[in-house]
Amino acid sequence: MQIQDLKINGVNNPVGFHMDSIICSWKVTHTKSQKQANVKIEVSADEDFCKIIFTKEGADLKQQGETLCMELKPRTTYYYRVAVTGDQGDSAVSETGSFETGKMEEPWQAEWIAAAEEDCFHPVLRKVFSVEKPVRRARIYGTGVGLFELYMNGEKLGQEYLAPYVTQYETNIQVLTFPAEGLAQGENTLEFLLGKGWYMGVFGLELQKHNYGDRMAAIGELHIEYEDGTEDVICTDGSWEYRGSMIEDSGIYDGEIYNELLWEGKENPWKPVNVLEHPEENEGTKNLVKSHLMDRLSLPVLAMEELAVQEIIHTPAGETVLDFGQNFAGFVEFDAAFPKGTKITLECAEILQEGNFYHGNYRDAVSTFTYISDGTAKKVRPHFTFFGFRYIRLTGWPGECRKEAFTGKVLYSDIERTGYIRTNNEKINRLYENTVWGLKGNFIDMPTDCPQRSERLGWTGDAQVFAPTASYHMDTRAFFHKFMKDLRDEQRFLDGGIPNYVPNIGHKPDCGSVWGDVATFVPYVLYQYYGSAEELEYCYTMMRDWVEYIDRQDAVRGGRQYLYNFGFHFGDWLALDGPTPTSFKGSTNDDFIASVYYYRSVQIVREAAGRLGKTEDAKRYQELEEKIYEAVLREFYTPSGRLAIDTQAAYVIALKFHVYKDRQKLIGQFKQRLMQDCHQIKCGFVGAPLLCTVLAEAGLFELAYDFLLKEGFPSWLYSVNLGATTIWERWNSVGEDGTISDTGMNSLNHYSYGSVMEFVYAYAAGIRPLEPGFAKAVIAPHPDIRLRKIECSYNSVSGNYVCNYEICGDGKMRVQVEVPFNCEAVVELPGYPEKSMTLGAGTYEYCYVPETDYRKPYSKDTTLNRIAADGNAMKVLAKYAPAIAGIAASGDPELGANTLEDISHKGFLPFEPEKLGQAVEELSELAVE
Repeated sequence: MQIQDLKINGVNNPVGFHMDSIICSWKVTHTKSQKQANVKIEVSADEDFCKIIFTKEGADLKQQGETLCMELKPRTTYYYRVAVTGDQGDSAVSETGSFETGKMEEPWQAEWIAAAEEDCFHPVLRKVFSVEKPVRRARIYGTGVGLFELYMNGEKLGQEYLAPYVTQYETNIQVLTFPAEGLAQGENTLEFLLGKGWYMGVFGLELQKHNYGDRMAAIGELHIEYEDGTEDVICTDGSWEYRGSMIEDSGIYDGEIYNELLWEGKENPWKPVNVLEHPEENEGTKNLVKSHLMDRLSLPVLAMEELAVQEIIHTPAGETVLDFGQNFAGFVEFDAAFPKGTKITLECAEILQEGNFYHGNYRDAVSTFTYISDGTAKKVRPHFTFFGFRYIRLTGWPGECRKEAFTGKVLYSDIERTGYIRTNNEKINRLYENTVWGLKGNFIDMPTDCPQRSERLGWTGDAQVFAPTASYHMDTRAFFHKFMKDLRDEQRFLDGGIPNYVPNIGHKPDCGSVWGDVATFVPYVLYQYYGSAEELEYCYTMMRDWVEYIDRQDAVRGGRQYLYNFGFHFGDWLALDGPTPTSFKGSTNDDFIASVYYYRSVQIVREAAGRLGKTEDAKRYQELEEKIYEAVLREFYTPSGRLAIDTQAAYVIALKFHVYKDRQKLIGQFKQRLMQDCHQIKCGFVGAPLLCTVLAEAGLFELAYDFLLKEGFPSWLYSVNLGATTIWERWNSVGEDGTISDTGMNSLNHYSYGSVMEFVYAYAAGIRPLEPGFAKAVIAPHPDIRLRKIECSYNSVSGNYVCNYEICGDGKMRVQVEVPFNCEAVVELPGYPEKSMTLGAGTYEYCYVPETDYRKPYSKDTTLNRIAADGNAMKVLAKYAPAIAGIAASGDPELGANTLEDISHKGFLPFEPEKLGQAVEELSELAVE
């Protein structure tokens, strides 16, 4: 037996994190036992566990997350371990984990310090001090605005970039904890290097600067504990000095200029800092009050991966362009050994046009790093910016450049990969990787819409639709926990409303459905995937206040209609069934979308209230839920039960959230709508992320695969065929000729449509939760010969679930299933005689002849489009119904969407019914090799 993956609040060995609660989770592997017989958690003040200060023991402790109810002290390291005994008698004790508190509520001795107000350059703040005794432990607790890096004796402390990240600066600024590595006996130098960042640089849709303040400043305390038991505290105060750094300018959108000659020929002496004793008295520093300081929630943003240059391109326009082969977010580090005064410029782009560099879709983002050399050799990188790009236009490089001189540093929050999918279809594999890269590029502290243009905002609708897929791909517990805090902080300014994005500079009261419903949907996802009632409690007030916000607005109209039919809503954004092909919004009625999401949000709050024991709330929201449901049926359905909103997105959300009078009638309408749309995707941000999942839930698996595997425009594989390495914002972001479409709003790294992977995890491979936290799961794969092999694993908070299947050439089905320790799975194998099995922990392998021969996919319900893609099937159809085969071969979009059953009812077409019937019989016996 082995105990692995110890985490506190979803973080490995957290240092300096804010802890509303202490939730310990672990996983057990390599054991003969299936269930736990006992678990013991011990917390100690020392690494040897001689001073145990907390113990929790029992057979029912939850590996998904057990709350440790203990008092914490500031600036303290705690050590913990987990011991597990299995039902077969084997046992193990984990390696020692740790968690370390920050300053918590401890008063600050330090002061905010800054350069003089007239010195508006990027400063370095320093303190020279001496250490005369052996040091037992040293920690720095500090932060800076907009961004900061901390250096001890010239060496950067930690591996993080862009600290202290994005917060609601008017209410809190995150403090980071740094082990004081490099602290030496004798003289030491501690430095803060400061940049503008989100805090005071140009940022937001209005391209304003000084959004939260106009002074780069820092605060910090170095606590030194000596071996003799004494302590020193070195604080930011009036004894510090500052001078200008080599950063000439920096910004999230524009990039950075690092000029080694910036001060050549100019005075740049060390000068006493300004101490901001009463920052609240100045408009530009009013947010720099000590009461805003809080221990961190943000996961570290690290260079999680490195990419090499794949090709150096010399374009028709005479440019030198570096191609990293992958669209990603981060920066480029390079080796600099140039003559003094050499100016190197790196400009970013996602795509080439006619073989030349192009970044018109970046809007106002300059996205450039400029370096001016002082003649010394070194590695060079930007400090206070990041970019979204695949290509770099390089100018000013002396002589020929080598690929090896450049390294792409891939930045994203330190989140652990949990999901993996591999199939026999390389295009689907590329699509899958694109969705993962879309997450990486947009999970830089907050879930952004895009990492490249002058936006990069935490759009709430995008996060809401992508959260389930994201939580398969990665362990999102701590990442989304911080995002929920950001939303709640902003919600307080909006009287319960949830903004369309954060940071919501100026507290614009722009709130609407789907986007605002992130307040309920994401906490629900977190509970389903990670099973933490504490997280649900943490989010509950935000969830409740969102639905109360809608209810209040409904009431002020003179009488509640129980519909969310007021205000602006984005609706089915970027759908293809709008008034024109380039319309921003589709044709699905906004009031219907908003009201259905309102219903679902109230339902989620009711369920959460019940789980948390809030009986009165549960009763209130049960009543409200029922009234909204009846109002939606009354307003948008006919008396006979037909949905009056005849669009793809309308059917998708009605089926997904079970808002209908007659489910089968609604499914019939949906199928008819899809056929009338020639099985072309018409829906946008509301409908498309759920499309394949809803089709699967309706039992329309073949149709779901049709959409997943479609390659022409619009489709998920359309972009793959055009070389995409991330997910696009629009279905037609790039034309078939490689020409990028509208530049006003066109990101090539936008994860929303990547939500289709939820279908692959949950229904193609069939792994989905039955109980919160995957304590019990369903494993029910639904194979299709077009994806005859899938390997899928999901390392859930409860342990690793696996479902691998293959449709073999001899017709047999091979399936491998893995269920983690202390869990169960209801397993439903395709075509297996035993329809449902409940399996305990272990690995199971099956090889059997299924009741359905999955090599034979054709039937009367097969569309002409699918038959046209198979030469052998076309030969059969041509033998019996040559005219129909001709229609199939023609690619007619309307008739191609018809099934053979549909065709049999179209007497105006040239075929003999009896022979078409023979074609169906022969096709049903045709095996796909």
